[in-house]
Amino acid sequence: MRRLLRKLYYLLPPVQRRLFRRLFFLPIDLSESILGKRLLLVPPRGRIFVGQGDFVEIGDTLLQHFQHLCQLQSHHRVLDVGCGIGRIARPLAGFLNEKGSYEGFDIVKEGIDWCKKHYAPYPNFRFLYTPLHNDLYNLSTGIKAADFKFPYGENEFDLVVLTSVFTHMQPADVAHYLKEIGRVMKPGGSCFATFFIITPATEKHLDEAESPFFPHRYGHYFLHNPKVKDANIAYRHEYLAGLFGDAGLKQKQFYPGWWAGLPKEQCINFQDVVILGK
Repeated sequence: MRRLLRKLYYLLPPVQRRLFRRLFFLPIDLSESILGKRLLLVPPRGRIFVGQGDFVEIGDTLLQHFQHLCQLQSHHRVLDVGCGIGRIARPLAGFLNEKGSYEGFDIVKEGIDWCKKHYAPYPNFRFLYTPLHNDLYNLSTGIKAADFKFPYGENEFDLVVLTSVFTHMQPADVAHYLKEIGRVMKPGGSCFATFFIITPATEKHLDEAESPFFPHRYGHYFLHNPKVKDANIAYRHEYLAGLFGDAGLKQKQFYPGWWAGLPKEQCINFQDVVILGK
C-alpha cells in the first residue's frame, strides 16, 4: 500500500504535492497553533517537504553526527546545500556562536521564504532561493543544477552538508556539485553527504527483493521511477569514487544505511552516509 501511495504521489506535479500535504496536515497544524504546541523554528507539518520522520529528532541527530564525525565547532562556517525548510538550521541556531555562520540554499521557494521570516533574529543565518529544475521539487524553470555555480568564494566553509540531495540528482548534476563543494570547502574541512549507494551487498539485496526499491538499472545508476527520474537515484560506489577524485575530494568514512536491508540499530541513517575530505 505504501509503495502504491508513493507512486500516486509522484504522479502529481511538485506544487500539487505540497498543496496535498498542507491540506492533509491542516487539522493537526491548526490544533498545534491554537494550543501553542509547536516548538520554536519548527514549521507546520503541512509545510515540511524534506522527507519522513520527526523533524526535530532528525535535526538533532544530524547535529550530533556533524560534531562526532566531522568535528564541527561552534565557531565554524556551515553550508547547507538543499536546506529545505530548516531541518538542519534549527539545531545549528542553538549551537553556532556569534563567530560561526550558516548559509543555506534550496530550489523550493516556499521553504526559503519561511526560513527568511523565522530566522530573521539570527543575523549569521542566511537563506537563498536558487531556481533550478528538478522533477521532484521544481518544474518552474529549465535551469539545470549542472550549470549552477555556488554563490560563494573558494575555501569558505568548514562543513558542507547535503542530506537527501544527491539522492535526487542526475549524474551530470552530481559531478558538478561535487566540484563546487571541492571549491568552496576549506582544506581540512568536511562534507557530510547522504546517498543511495550500490555495493555488491546492496545489489544482492535488490536482486533478491520481490519488489526492489530501485528496479530500473542504467549502468552506473539505478532509478526508482523512470517517469520521475529525480525521485530517487542510486549510484554505484566505484562510480562515485571517481567523481570524488575528479572534484579533489576523498572519501574518509562510509556508513551504509538501512534502506538496503541492514539492521537499523547498526546504521546511523536510512540513507548511506559519506564523509568527504579535501
